[in-house]
Amino acid sequence: MSIRLGYALTGSFCTLKSSVEQLKLLAKSYDIYPIMSEITYKTDTRFGLAQDFIKEIEDICGKKIMHTITDTEPIGPKNMLDILVISPCTANTMGKIANGIFDTSVTMATKAHLRNGKPVLIAPATNDGLAISGKNISKLMVYKNIFFVPFSQDDPQKKPTSTIAHFDLLPKAIEMALQNKQINPLLLEK
Repeated sequence: MSIRLGYALTGSFCTLKSSVEQLKLLAKSYDIYPIMSEITYKTDTRFGLAQDFIKEIEDICGKKIMHTITDTEPIGPKNMLDILVISPCTANTMGKIANGIFDTSVTMATKAHLRNGKPVLIAPATNDGLAISGKNISKLMVYKNIFFVPFSQDDPQKKPTSTIAHFDLLPKAIEMALQNKQINPLLLEK
């Protein structure tokens, strides 16, 4: 039986293309259940049109995107996933998860999935990972069943507090999280 992987995308719009490229590779090995935050699902930006991302993701996965709380709530009771990946994961989403706020499709998917004691893998992408959001990242690092894709500073000179996941490490990080292990090293140089 194929591993059922939830793949959630949140509003780090500048990293969506990198995340979707990894999704294409992962779809060769996993049964992917796509999830998008409500904002990501409906927002056009200079990085691309929402409808274009939706079409591409649904074509890759062969499934409709879950993008509402009512779409994602059944993930837990129906035991739909073996692992949930949030890539990219914004500071807003990490902060909500770290503080028990489950008011979006992605945070509800996380809550629903964690109730089954299965891994959640976070690929952070935030301009303030080494500033105010750092406390939420640290908080999440000690929670059971939450793992991180290794990350580094995005642009240490121009954006000294910005952090971004190394999306190319998603496949290995998924393998490790499925074994209940954190891939290391976690903090990398750019």
